[in-house]
Formats: sequence, C-alpha cells, structure tokens
Amino acid sequence: MRKYCGILLLFTSCATHNHIAKIQDNRIDFNTAVLSEGIPAYGKGDFVYQKDGRNVFKISFGEPIIVAVADKALKWGFFQFPSLYASDNGEIVARWNMADDHAESYGKGGNGFAVSKDQGKTWEQPAKAPIGGGLKLKNGEFINIHTPAAIPLKDLNLPTPIATVKEAYGRKFSFWETKDLPKELQGAYILRRNQGSSSWSIEHNDIIEPNMVRYSDNDLLPVVWWGDMKLKANGNVVAGIYPGFTNNKGTVSPSDVPFYESADNGKTWQFIGRVPYSYDVQKDPKGGQRHALGFTEPTFEVLKDGRYMCISRTTDGLGNSPMYISTSLDQGKNWSTPTAFTKNGVLPKLRQLDNGMLVLASGRPGLQIRVALDKEGKQWSDPFEMLPWVKDVHENNISCSYPEILFTGKDKFLLVYSDFRYKTESGELRKAIKVREITIEKM
Repeated sequence: MRKYCGILLLFTSCATHNHIAKIQDNRIDFNTAVLSEGIPAYGKGDFVYQKDGRNVFKISFGEPIIVAVADKALKWGFFQFPSLYASDNGEIVARWNMADDHAESYGKGGNGFAVSKDQGKTWEQPAKAPIGGGLKLKNGEFINIHTPAAIPLKDLNLPTPIATVKEAYGRKFSFWETKDLPKELQGAYILRRNQGSSSWSIEHNDIIEPNMVRYSDNDLLPVVWWGDMKLKANGNVVAGIYPGFTNNKGTVSPSDVPFYESADNGKTWQFIGRVPYSYDVQKDPKGGQRHALGFTEPTFEVLKDGRYMCISRTTDGLGNSPMYISTSLDQGKNWSTPTAFTKNGVLPKLRQLDNGMLVLASGRPGLQIRVALDKEGKQWSDPFEMLPWVKDVHENNISCSYPEILFTGKDKFLLVYSDFRYKTESGELRKAIKVREITIEKM
C-alpha cells in the first residue's frame, strides 16, 4: 500500500480524538507502473487535502451504514449495482440488482430495495418501494430511461449485419443500422409520471440520428440507451448515452459517447454531438484493442459555468482500464480530445455540489472517491478508498464497484455501494449494500 505522510496513524487517531488528517497530493495516477491502493478511508474520519503546501478541500466521511445483507452466498449480478433516489414523500430509497448481469435480464425486474426515513441513518425493507426518482421537468413531470426486454434473434427477420465481432469477455456482437431494424428496436424507451402519481407509464419515443447502429448480444437484441439526463435552464433535456456505435462507411467503429437534446420533454431526441473514441498510446496502450466497445458507462455534468464535462469508462477484459475525461464549450455539440486521467474505473459518477466542488465516484478494484483540484477537471485528488482491496487474485472483487450519489445538502451527499465481503455476526462472508454520508468543503 502506498504511504501517505503518516495517514494510517492520523486516520486511526481521528476516529477517537477527532484529529484531522492532512494529506499531501501525491499525483499517483500514471506516475507508477502498477495500479496502487489509494488513501484508506474505510471508517469515519476527516481529511484536509493539501497541494503545494496549500489547503485545497476538507472531506469528511461518515461511518458506513448497512442498508441490507444477503441471507446466502450469491453469484455475480445479485445483490449489487445499487442506486439511490428520493421518494415523493422525502424518503431515501436504495435499490440493487437481483438478476443475472446479462441481456436476458433486461426489462424483467429483479430488484431488492430498502427505505430510509431519516436521511440514510437507518433502513427498513417494506413490502413495496415508494414511488419517486427520475428527472423532474419544468412542467412538473418526471422522466427516466427504461430498458425493455431484449428480443431473441430467432424471432427477427434481419438483414446481414454490418459486422460481427467477439469482445474480450467472450460475448459475440453483431451490428445493424437502426433504420434497418424493426420499429420496436428503434428509438428510446422512456418512463414518465406526474408528481403524486403511483405509477410510471412507458413511452417509445423517437431518436433522430443518421447512421445510428444497434447490436445483438450473443443471441439477443436489446435496446440499450443508458446514461445521464440533465435539465437545461431553458427546459430542454440533454442526455449523454452509451453505447454510441455508428456506421462508418460500412464498418462499425468503437463506441463514442453520443449526446442528444429533447425540446418536447423527452418525446423526441435530436442528436447534437459526440465524444469521439480515441485513446492515449502511452497511457493506454491496449486502447486499440477495444474493437467492440470503445467508451462505455459515461457520466456527465452541466457545470455551473455552462461547460459540459463527460467521464467515460473503458474496458477490454485485459485488466484495469483507464477512465477518460472530455469537455464541451458549446453545450454538447463539440468535445475536446478525451484524456486518460486514471488507471482504473467502472460506472463513474460525476457530480458538482452546490458549493462548486466536483466529485467523482468509481472503482474496481475497490471503490474510490476523487475530488477535482481545479474547476477545469484537469487535476484530481488521489483516490480515497471506501473498501480495502482484496489481495488474493483468486478471490472475487470486494465490490461490484458500481456507485451512486444522492445530494443531501449543498456540500454533502450519500454514497451507496456494495461490499462483497461483509462479515455477519456468525462469521460468514455475504454481500451487503452500504451507504455513507460524505461532506466536501472548499478551503
């Protein structure tokens, strides 16, 4: 483990004597040949982060709180991929996946949930999840992205695919232009509800984009349109989505991150621009091997100064892959060349607090929190570790490393994540869902 100016001693003392650990910025990403564990922040503690002898921010971690624990050993896909939303009644709802991590599970439910009525301090599991969540529009409606059930290829009469490839995890992908697919495999599926309504309605809405491509995953063809949606000041909705395959003169390039805007509350989505897939030969020498995936799992934020910032995962099945960052100065139409800025990260979540601080949650191995050291996002803090890394490579990850963030104040938020090695009172290792409150103050 990398040493941080006596951080282990200071961190232990702060839990009992309320001392604040001072951390000097080490700029560890890409400065070492081997991916290393970051700053241990497994329990309650306060840290002041310093750069060039100057205090930059203070970050305070609450004690991890158990939301739920699996009652038996579960395989991959179950009791993981957690999320958070606020119900219409002000409760906080945690949800997690209870199905195989495969296209055959799309649109078929399979979730667990728990509810907190005291801002995440205690949790219970009622019979039904409270209604809530989604992006609130100016007309008072809420919308959310929906994924319908995938359709078996044997039930479709499709033309010859543009391309067929195998990606590093062993799955076979075939690609078709969206306009050549049946109507039900085009466009975007959106959930909609009015505030106070006890249910969501499903809509099948239009996407206007030339050369858009969709894929089959082994023997199924899903409609995958995943990512972040944000409300603009003028009431339009902008979405940064993956995957972003297109037909490029008869070939399919690795996935970009396409951006769309809706001026009619999510009923029609117009393509506006994309973060083009490119890779850093020095920092990311395996980048040219991502023939089937390119950028995946993007997160983006509309910053207070009007810029758009997008962070994307890469994956190649060949080890830990870097995350890339890009910015747009013209509301998503054009983007800067993506820059690799971490050695690892899946399902990043980028959020800007009301106090202007930029925070990034991501992981694998483990789960990390990073804070931007400048408003441009060109420099980031060393990662704070939420869980200790598993050292034995034959053991599974300690977490699925898929986080979610829910704001609870101008400078604080709840972080939800999974812990695969939670020890029960009887000493058994079980998957658990945890939350903790994190506060970040600019100094």
